[in-house]
Amino acid sequence: MRTLIQAFRTKELRNKILFTIGIIIIYRIGAYIPTPGVDYRVIHACLAKTSSINFVSLINLFSGGSLLQLSVFALGIMPYITASIVVELLRAVIPRFEALHREGQAGEAKLTQYTRYMTIGLAILQSATIIVTAKSGALFNYSCSQSVIPNNSIFSLILMVLVMTGGTGLIMWMAELITEKGIGQGMSVLIFISICAGFLPKLWDIGRYDNWLKFSIVLAVLIAVIIFVIFVEQSQRRVPVQYTRRMIGRKMYGGTSTYIPLKINMSGVIPPIFASSILAIPTLIAQFGNTEQSWVKWVDRNLGVTTSAWYIVLYAFMIIFFTFFYASITFNSNDIADDMKEYGGFVPGIRAGYETSRYLSFVMNRLDTVGSIYLLFVCLIPTMLIRALDLGTSLPFGGTTILIIAGVGLDTLRQAAAQVRQFQYKGFLVPKPVPSEPIPVESE
Repeated sequence: MRTLIQAFRTKELRNKILFTIGIIIIYRIGAYIPTPGVDYRVIHACLAKTSSINFVSLINLFSGGSLLQLSVFALGIMPYITASIVVELLRAVIPRFEALHREGQAGEAKLTQYTRYMTIGLAILQSATIIVTAKSGALFNYSCSQSVIPNNSIFSLILMVLVMTGGTGLIMWMAELITEKGIGQGMSVLIFISICAGFLPKLWDIGRYDNWLKFSIVLAVLIAVIIFVIFVEQSQRRVPVQYTRRMIGRKMYGGTSTYIPLKINMSGVIPPIFASSILAIPTLIAQFGNTEQSWVKWVDRNLGVTTSAWYIVLYAFMIIFFTFFYASITFNSNDIADDMKEYGGFVPGIRAGYETSRYLSFVMNRLDTVGSIYLLFVCLIPTMLIRALDLGTSLPFGGTTILIIAGVGLDTLRQAAAQVRQFQYKGFLVPKPVPSEPIPVESE
């Protein structure tokens, strides 16, 4: 609160905050503007009849509920998130991408350009899939008898794909504007707003439509888990590094001590997102099958319900797998060991080069083990609450939601505090004002 007050007292920061709020307002308005060719009244009637929409819940979460309303921002920022993850993973497969990553700012700009192109391609594919799913009724679990897209002409369908793809491009541009001229990382801020837009009303509905005791328990558990997540996300394993003294020209360099900060959760929110996305694929495929077939019934019973034993076991296994897999891609112990050796750095007690790489891999494996257990704990708490309180599937938050809310909120506050210190720093070279004294006048 003190940081926020100080930020509004500074003109530059106040303008950045107001600019960010303005972009957020535009983003939320776009979430309620229907795509041309969609019958908005039929959509609201279908939403009232639909009881469970598991296979689109993840995309609907990141779009702030605009997906099921088929608005111009129906895709949200999910195509950009998917493209960013794919480009990150391709670094381990395509040497060109890894070379661009090593080039610094110019290479990162090129990778960002590739991410934008892939975002548009994924937006076209996803918008076409959503429109076909909505036309068939699978988007609302076949609970709606009326068609949400009354016009079946090719021109109308192409127009809807173009509008949804354009909406994704506009969201991507607005996110970059927030990063450049606002507060925080643009994509993260829009994700945060999208989640809170659907999260808070559903949390309040637990008290209104269930009972206030369950609401109090859910709220207490939510606050406790968010505090725990913030504590873990700020924790580090610091590997000490010593640099030898070297004579370059007439000056002596090195001889300093530093450390490599390693987070407990190096993978962030990626493992839960990957696990949820993969487990949603069988349920999506089953929506197009015959409901009387045995495999469709099995998928709906075991993978379509997040509280089933099969879903919990597979979800836990995938979280553990992607925690180790993604951390191994983003943290290359061989490259770090080679860079340390090149600049004369070493870990005390560990020989430089191969031994340092082995030691860093050993430390990372231990951290990944703890990080995977931490992610399992956070992601399975909603399932345990659903079972204990008999809430069905109406719990408004999951592990991914908690991780994003805590992580993005913490990162935005850090950036705001850093900019407050930057703009309010008065320096130490400003001379103190000297009080003026009257000049003596000599009398003749």
